[in-house]
Amino acid sequence: MDATRSGTSSIQYHNITDQPITAIVAPPVSTFQRNQRHCFGDSTPGEFPLAANPSIVLHVLTACNLDPQDLAKLEATCYFFRQRANFAPDYELSISELAALDMCQRRAIFKPMTPEERQDLKQRCGGSWKLVLRFLLAGEACCRREKSQAIAGPCHSIAVTSTGAVYSFGSNSSGQLGHGTTEEEWRPRQIRSLQGIRIIQAAAGPGRTMLISDAGQVYAFGKDSFGESEYGVQGTKLVTTPQLVESLKNVFVVQAAIGNFFTAVLSREGRVYTFSWGSDGILGHQTEPNDVEPHPLLGAIENIPVVQIAAGYCYLLALACQPCGMSVYSVGCGLGGKLGHGSRTDEKYPRLIEQFRLLNLQPVVVAAGAWHAAVVGRDGRVCTWGWGRYGCLGHGNEECESVPKVVEALSHVKAVHVATGDYTTFVVSDEGDVYSFGCGESASLGHNNAAAADGQGNRHANVLSPELVTSLKEVNERVVQISLTNCVYWNAHTFALTESGKLYAFGAGDKGQLGVERMNNQTERGNPERVEIDLS
Repeated sequence: MDATRSGTSSIQYHNITDQPITAIVAPPVSTFQRNQRHCFGDSTPGEFPLAANPSIVLHVLTACNLDPQDLAKLEATCYFFRQRANFAPDYELSISELAALDMCQRRAIFKPMTPEERQDLKQRCGGSWKLVLRFLLAGEACCRREKSQAIAGPCHSIAVTSTGAVYSFGSNSSGQLGHGTTEEEWRPRQIRSLQGIRIIQAAAGPGRTMLISDAGQVYAFGKDSFGESEYGVQGTKLVTTPQLVESLKNVFVVQAAIGNFFTAVLSREGRVYTFSWGSDGILGHQTEPNDVEPHPLLGAIENIPVVQIAAGYCYLLALACQPCGMSVYSVGCGLGGKLGHGSRTDEKYPRLIEQFRLLNLQPVVVAAGAWHAAVVGRDGRVCTWGWGRYGCLGHGNEECESVPKVVEALSHVKAVHVATGDYTTFVVSDEGDVYSFGCGESASLGHNNAAAADGQGNRHANVLSPELVTSLKEVNERVVQISLTNCVYWNAHTFALTESGKLYAFGAGDKGQLGVERMNNQTERGNPERVEIDLS
């Protein structure tokens, strides 16, 4: 039985002093007797026989939201938790398996699945409901599924509230704001045509927006080509209101990622599909650049459930959930070493990044910048690799790294989130602090304190090693998500979303993409400004 942790924290039992295991474990014989007595009961008065009250035990396990590792440990240490429980809906399952199934049934993407679909997912995850629960929790943790989020696209922005309402603002030359016009919006404006539809995830690319509903449907607007590049000629038809993507109507989608020349989506079963960018077979299939049909990503991850995808400039990362643990696969253009395999060669099929095993690091979040990539490990370490221009890898230099390398300057920080853009990187700690490094153009790194005294030179300075974004520290809010522009050739801007649902913006704002009032014809903001929208 796999005991790899999910992204959910274990329950903390307070008022119990931490002790070495050897200090709290009784001798083997008495331990066995104690377990037998507590689990099955005997004549000793005043003890609670678990076997006589299995329904109460099941309720406690489910209500406490134990993570899959905790449930696996219970099975490993006590026969009561691994014997057949004789409860519906499956009388063959143990108490721990039933608790995992109950917690799976609370997840929004699991509820509408048919019994056959649930069994297929169970087998795909490794044959255990605990592994299914780990798969579902991992997806929720790394993608903010069903939580508020903000997306800093190339010159336009998307904000999704916790209730699923969508606001857009910024450039609108292709109708990418979804309001039925091509006029810019300098303030967040709700997309009224989506009323009655709950959106749980969003993606933004050059002149294009994609939204995912809680029913797994995909809505797209802006340029009509899934393979549109920055200055491409295809996609001359503009779609100015959200339209259902008919080619995906038979796929329950939970995430979308827009890269350069291609688009990828992730199904609730953990399968990856791609559109376009197949003229040279670089994604393992042969298609036309304006192909609107999804193609399953073939190769090593065909039968491995994926929990998150991330798209950069001509490449894709996939975070996979296997019984042996979490892993990362990459495919596409290897320029700059951004695929993480120790070379700069292209990969036509997904290939496992081996370096994480050598680093003894379990990836839980992946981010694909235009030319570099990053991962957060379960232990809070951050790894970066790819093109190191402007210091975007955080290693104190501008050198390329063709395999993931731990950012030693963040060794004192336990990271929980990472975001990458065009030569920029942001890291969020478990305490809500934010660190940034890389290209300082457009003041999108947030390091603006020195600029007040020395002029705009410092505001635009490149940062080769992680630095605390003190301007975000000053808002006295715990930051839970960072989003930054992830496309080349565009002025970058950055969003910081706090735990209470407040949104702050800084960086380039020449098209209204910051959602804040422009003062004295300013084209950028160096300090975080509050966006007048409540995402809670």
